[in-house]
Amino acid sequence: MELSEQISPSVAAARDGERATVIPYKRLIAAGLVGNILEWYDFSIYGYFAVTIGRHFFPAANLTTSIIEAFGAFGAGFLTRPLGALVFGWIGDHHGRERALTLSIFAMALPTFLTGLLPDYNRIGLLAPLTLVLLRMMQGLSVGGEFTTSVVYLVERCRPRHRGAMASCSVLGANVGVMLGSATGAILAWILPRTELIAWGWRIPFLLGIAIGIAGFVIRRTLVKYRVPVEGHPAPLMRTIQQHMLPIWQVAGFKVFETVGFYSIFVYLTTYFTQIVHIPKYEALYINTISMCCATLIIPLAGIISDRIGRKPLMVGTALGMLVLVHPLFLMIRHPGFSTILVGQLGLATLFSFYVGGAAAAGAEAFRARVRCTGTALSHNVTAALLGGTTPLVATWLIAQTGNEMWPARYLMAAALISGIVSIGIRETAHEPLS
Repeated sequence: MELSEQISPSVAAARDGERATVIPYKRLIAAGLVGNILEWYDFSIYGYFAVTIGRHFFPAANLTTSIIEAFGAFGAGFLTRPLGALVFGWIGDHHGRERALTLSIFAMALPTFLTGLLPDYNRIGLLAPLTLVLLRMMQGLSVGGEFTTSVVYLVERCRPRHRGAMASCSVLGANVGVMLGSATGAILAWILPRTELIAWGWRIPFLLGIAIGIAGFVIRRTLVKYRVPVEGHPAPLMRTIQQHMLPIWQVAGFKVFETVGFYSIFVYLTTYFTQIVHIPKYEALYINTISMCCATLIIPLAGIISDRIGRKPLMVGTALGMLVLVHPLFLMIRHPGFSTILVGQLGLATLFSFYVGGAAAAGAEAFRARVRCTGTALSHNVTAALLGGTTPLVATWLIAQTGNEMWPARYLMAAALISGIVSIGIRETAHEPLS
């Protein structure tokens, strides 16, 4: 069944303990999509141009050192995500999901735009890498509440039997953002000579991000008139953590595979293709764009399936599938042939997409309404801070230290194993009313 058939064309109503409100379904889905498109567009183009950014802001005699330093700045944005989770989680629980969503998209767009304008090391010296790291950390604050608040908003405002399908829209927005970033990079790599792309062309995608930010801000400002107050008083932060420690750790645990998988498959592998497999940059971006298109089709389907069979069977099954298949799929992506690499990448993308299609709603369903934004954001972003931004860095470092180009596959296997075990122990929430 198509997503458009799963969701009422006229309303999405909150029916799980909150006062019902009528929201046009197109506006609801657009609100969930747009912020995540911007968030992951920015993070993906940074990953795709990491080698070039390293040359401009972290010049070093050894290219590998330059790349590691660039990915270090990439990871710096994740260090502030738990703080952003607390800030925007508090705003969402105390002042409404709508206000948190409106503020977060504005706070994301500005650092993206300024990155495109930032002078490099040759022009302002050490101030260049320091400012770049600061911009990544500023954006990390806003990103800390963006994805999870949008998931919470969609889950609470839709019909109970459609929560998986609607939550997948936020994940879908992330994939569309990566796909958009990948496509933008591929087009620039195709139309610009390599020297011009390295010199100044890499800045264009960051400057274009402001357009997405403006559009998202306009869309989300209109959500305030649909605001639904959460019944009861939100719990203080420390009480939230103390009383909900088990679901916080459970959600953080099953987010391990989602986090490592995303940054391995859709961000790091473009660098892997060019630096390890030695295919042209534009081919690497074509492969990634095609795999993101595949994921974009699968994620809503996975959300719908999770509404039918439950979250746990989908999550446990796909984690097991990754454990079994990741090694042969990585052998395929190490092959220099375009078609073989593409098939391997599509296999990884398919397994990942079915997992996150079920996990999105499960994270929000694990918490009560009064602490849902804070609990979901904190658990998601603790994992993201530890494993998200560091995944490309760790993968590059492991290869440099061991000389074994299969270590990224083993890292992905370890993440799938952890999340698979945690997923077995969680409570099935697909067919239960929200607390």
